[in-house]
Amino acid sequence: MDSTPRRKSGLNLPSGMNETSLRLETFSSSSSFRAVTCVSSPRAISSLSSPSKTSSCSDRFIPCRSSSRLQTFGLIEKGSPVKEGGNEAYARLLKSELFGSDFGSFSSPAGGQGGLGSPSKNMLRFKTDHSGPNSPYSPSILGHDSGISSESSTTPKPPRKVPKTPHKVLDAPSLQDDFYLNLVDWSSQNVLAVGLGTCVYLWTASNSKVTRLCDLGPNDSVCSVQWTREGSYISIGTHLGQVQVWDGTQCKRVRTMGGHQTRTSVLAWNSRTLASGSRDRNILQHDLRVSSDHVSKLIGHKSEVCGLKWSHDDRELASGGNDNQLLVWNQHSQLPVLTLTEHTAAVKAIAWSPHQSGLLASGGGTADRCIRFWNTTNGHQLNHVDTGSQVCNLAWSKNVNELVSTHGYSQNQIMVWKYPSLSKVATLVGHSMRVLYLAMSPDGQTIVTGAGDETLRFWNVFPSMKTQTPVKDTGLWSLGRTQIR
Repeated sequence: MDSTPRRKSGLNLPSGMNETSLRLETFSSSSSFRAVTCVSSPRAISSLSSPSKTSSCSDRFIPCRSSSRLQTFGLIEKGSPVKEGGNEAYARLLKSELFGSDFGSFSSPAGGQGGLGSPSKNMLRFKTDHSGPNSPYSPSILGHDSGISSESSTTPKPPRKVPKTPHKVLDAPSLQDDFYLNLVDWSSQNVLAVGLGTCVYLWTASNSKVTRLCDLGPNDSVCSVQWTREGSYISIGTHLGQVQVWDGTQCKRVRTMGGHQTRTSVLAWNSRTLASGSRDRNILQHDLRVSSDHVSKLIGHKSEVCGLKWSHDDRELASGGNDNQLLVWNQHSQLPVLTLTEHTAAVKAIAWSPHQSGLLASGGGTADRCIRFWNTTNGHQLNHVDTGSQVCNLAWSKNVNELVSTHGYSQNQIMVWKYPSLSKVATLVGHSMRVLYLAMSPDGQTIVTGAGDETLRFWNVFPSMKTQTPVKDTGLWSLGRTQIR
């Protein structure tokens, strides 16, 4: 028996291998090590247990945080019950400092997949590595992309309150209860025009002054009114098929144009021309710079034309008729470029979005009750909503991405919608008959509605533009009920 004691070096070697046959070789590229056989001196082996300053060999592998890509693993943390709901932003910044900025940017405390606080049962789950800038000022650490969520920083915005009652009510005797007419319009100079029987009255919102613009006489009546975009001239469509143009400031008639065989029920100005729709199923385009009554005729509807709206860039004209059709025309063709037939009732309500080019809304009558949204670039229907009653008018807010609709049978309500969610912002009631007429104030905050109950009601439904200072106008918002004539 060999009684010589074996020198302990701190290594457990298998039988048949001595200390002089083992050498450790490191590979920096893979951050790992392997055992190879070599001839080495006992001093080299003894340096493993007592490492010197000049040796780079070690029996331990210590990873480097900067090269280990810890951010690619989703780690589940169990929140401390004591600090529940505490300062998550501080904890997140602390993790970014400890594990690198990428670790903070790839975690999601909101319970997203693979992030901190994820409900997944996988303790370690490899995620796709999205390399990005590691700047400590990157918005992924402190900005909105970091996923930091707390009740103090993401307080839900309270819903906007819309007054349920009108600010002002005007009596409008002889305001007709006719679905196909368009008898109310509000100019950019803050003057409201209303067709009452054979007369057109102007109501100045700044001082509540009422002026009678014209009287067509006992043999004719007003069927439509429409201001120019500048607000100085107004066009009037008559029951006999005429189109008259008046100077609203001087109360003087400028032009009378014919061409329609029967009543002119709808008018629409663009920057240069005036389009008129009639019960004779035709759409005429008038140019005041030429002597002829009209410069073109658009034929496409099979029944009375009751809705007309130019797009905001003047490139397209949308028309609706009693034939349940919605047609879209351009300035380069005498035929419609789009024929939309999804409505099952007359289409009077038409509105172009001021926020998105080529976005058109239309509303159907009693048998349809739907508001439909169209992409006029390709003719696709984007969405629709059943309102529950006849859609009489539509108007899109220029201040926010919302629109208002007025209704007839059977609820006679006014509804404000968010777009594109189509969630209801408000439902207003007050008219006792169909809300057939709608116009919007120049500042985009107020609408006026008219009905066969011979009243005009003013509602404050939209917020002001952020860059616009509200104008104090006591005459417009004075409470009470007055008479327009």
